[in-house]
Amino acid sequence: MDVADLGLPVDVPSTALFTDHYELTMLQAALKAGTADRRSVFEVFTRRLPEGRRYGVVAGTGRVLDAVENFRFDADVLGFLRERRIVNEETLEWLASYRFAGDVWGYPEGEVYFPGSPVLRVEGSFAECVLLETVILSILNHDSAIAAAASRMASAAGDRPLIEMGARRTHELAAVAASRAAYVGGFATTSDLAAGFRYGIPTVGTSAHAFTLLHDRERDAFQAQVDSLGRNTTLLVDTYDVAEAVQAAVEVAGPELGAVRIDSGDLLLVAHRVRQQLDALGAERTRIIVTSDLDEYAIASLAAAPVDAYGVGTQLVTGSGHPTCSMVYKLVARAESADPKAPLLPVAKKSSGGKTSVGGRKWAARRLDRDGIAEAEVIGTGPVPAELADRQLLVELLKGGQVVAREALDVVRDRHAAARANLPLSATQLSRGEAVIPTEYLPVRA
Repeated sequence: MDVADLGLPVDVPSTALFTDHYELTMLQAALKAGTADRRSVFEVFTRRLPEGRRYGVVAGTGRVLDAVENFRFDADVLGFLRERRIVNEETLEWLASYRFAGDVWGYPEGEVYFPGSPVLRVEGSFAECVLLETVILSILNHDSAIAAAASRMASAAGDRPLIEMGARRTHELAAVAASRAAYVGGFATTSDLAAGFRYGIPTVGTSAHAFTLLHDRERDAFQAQVDSLGRNTTLLVDTYDVAEAVQAAVEVAGPELGAVRIDSGDLLLVAHRVRQQLDALGAERTRIIVTSDLDEYAIASLAAAPVDAYGVGTQLVTGSGHPTCSMVYKLVARAESADPKAPLLPVAKKSSGGKTSVGGRKWAARRLDRDGIAEAEVIGTGPVPAELADRQLLVELLKGGQVVAREALDVVRDRHAAARANLPLSATQLSRGEAVIPTEYLPVRA
């Protein structure tokens, strides 16, 4: 596979076709009607958290910035649209010079969010903003779902490190994004080399059962791995009999053996037995790593086990049962004409069925209690109350189409740890419940 297919920084391809047909339909009709240039405000939010979740995690913002920068209709893309007759020639001419020149504000990546939180606000002409709906939602919905699952797992793991190892359980491109989101949520390392290359995430990996089965004896496999990688390697000890494997592992590597990995069985019971055996063999510093379809509940159940690290795959990259955040991209305000000075009018869908939204260009702030712990997400459209002025959440991400807030991934990861620590303690509970703090709307003003 060509590295460009992995989303890596080599002749970055256009993201313009990461969109839905109807966005171009709306564009063509708006250009015809003379409304395409009306100044507009779109917001990304979710009406509710996934069932049982107490907070969400904003992830993928950095990838959104990259996608907006690379949203270009080059000759190949325009040729495809022309051949399929998706839009007319006038619209193709407009698309040929498309460059997003508006402003984007949003919650800083790694921040937590709640129902109604305007996690991203996109401002510009209707035409330039409407085209970005699908690519923005596809990134934020996926990455935020993975980061939220990772955050819950990190809370359950406490100080024990987590290894992301789900690349074989999802699409190859999604795997890279999932690894990034997991790192934001608190994972320490990944097994995915593309993610390590693209984002600088530390990578780890040793061997699978196939390596043991390749050799005539389990001991031969251990010897080959130690000879190649050194005594600090991790040996997989559950291919045959765990007790015999641990004995052979320590005999081959000595008490300096780095770690053993357990990938099956009753992990709580087996971990205790392996710890006792390792200690009896003098390998008190040899760590125990467990894998095998772990999720946050399984990790929490192992809190009392002598486990040093967890490897998580399938449950992580599928959002631990919630692979999307149900975020939407809605027009909340628009000008009454194409005049740049025309005032913005709040607009919102009012139909029944639980899909109503609140109109108006919004700000958001988090109110804290006297101990500095979050107690409410406050959202409004009028002036920001003085007591919330220094607690506003949205920051400028793009100004005039130029990125102004690109950040290192470690900064994002640290921000999430701090944001989670400022939530009420019940945020870490794995039992089902509502959002850990309420969302309060101040009176909407035009």
